[in-house]
Amino acid sequence: MKLSIVIPVLNEEESLEKLLQEISEVAQQNEYNDLEIIFVDDGSTDSSWSVIETMAKNDSRVHGIRFRRNFGKAAALQAGFCEVTGDIIITMDADLQDDPHEIPNFLAKMEEGFDCVSGWKKIRHDPWHKVYPSRVFNAMVSYLTGVVLHDHNCGMKSYRCSIFDEITLYGEMHRFVPVLAGSRGYKVSEIVINHRAREFGKSKYGVTRIFKGFMDLLTVKFVTSYGQRPLHVMGNIGMGAFSLGGLGIFFMALLWILTRLFTGVRECCGDNGDVFRFSNHSAFVLFSVLFIIVGAQFLCTGLLAELLTSFNQKPGRNYSIKEKTSAKQE
Repeated sequence: MKLSIVIPVLNEEESLEKLLQEISEVAQQNEYNDLEIIFVDDGSTDSSWSVIETMAKNDSRVHGIRFRRNFGKAAALQAGFCEVTGDIIITMDADLQDDPHEIPNFLAKMEEGFDCVSGWKKIRHDPWHKVYPSRVFNAMVSYLTGVVLHDHNCGMKSYRCSIFDEITLYGEMHRFVPVLAGSRGYKVSEIVINHRAREFGKSKYGVTRIFKGFMDLLTVKFVTSYGQRPLHVMGNIGMGAFSLGGLGIFFMALLWILTRLFTGVRECCGDNGDVFRFSNHSAFVLFSVLFIIVGAQFLCTGLLAELLTSFNQKPGRNYSIKEKTSAKQE
């Protein structure tokens, strides 16, 4: 078994050599002789790339990828996944908060038959304004997706390489790989890991991470639940709005007929016995028409999404094969 470690880097010049030293110690202790370590420089403005180049010259296991600018963590991981040659992939951050000594625990868990193992920073050494929103977010992701993990945001995870033959990362989707893998039938689990206090640098994430994470969660929920049948969600919303608008128009038409038939009934026609006046119910009519228009738009959008899905369909895209039997011998 060949092990690949993918490490995104953004202004981590102070921690890289120490991280490589710790990984080397773990590899030596556990006899990981077939190992590659891929550092992906995501547009660092410090000397991170120079450090990576030096490490690559001195250690044949080290490989470096450098972006022209900062493209984000998901892009850095995807670039690393495209270069790996190992059977098992470990991802971890470069700031030394992820402990390389947890690698054997990840591999042991995967030997139990799991395809993706996520780290759980049960005891976190982060400020409260990162910890508590993260707990709320993790609970929300687990509830909406059905993939129950305590720490979806943890950067230290392990995967079977085959997962990324079917999943492509973009935007901020890196934190949802276990969800995407689980939706395709891969077995997902987690282990408690040691989380260390930050020694160098500062966090790359601010308050905007909460809002971005929520929008990405909506994307993941839609993709995993309705990615192959978008009309099911768009059509349901459209039919609901269309039905409400139609009922509103039907009610107003019925009321108009009744006022025409019973012009002497004051409850229907007003104090002066006038027939139905549009101005008294104009808001109700306008909202009914609005619901009909919105419903029609959702239905049309859903049909267009179905057409795009069908035209862009590729073999193997909407299912996942675990194994095949050998051909029958005649």
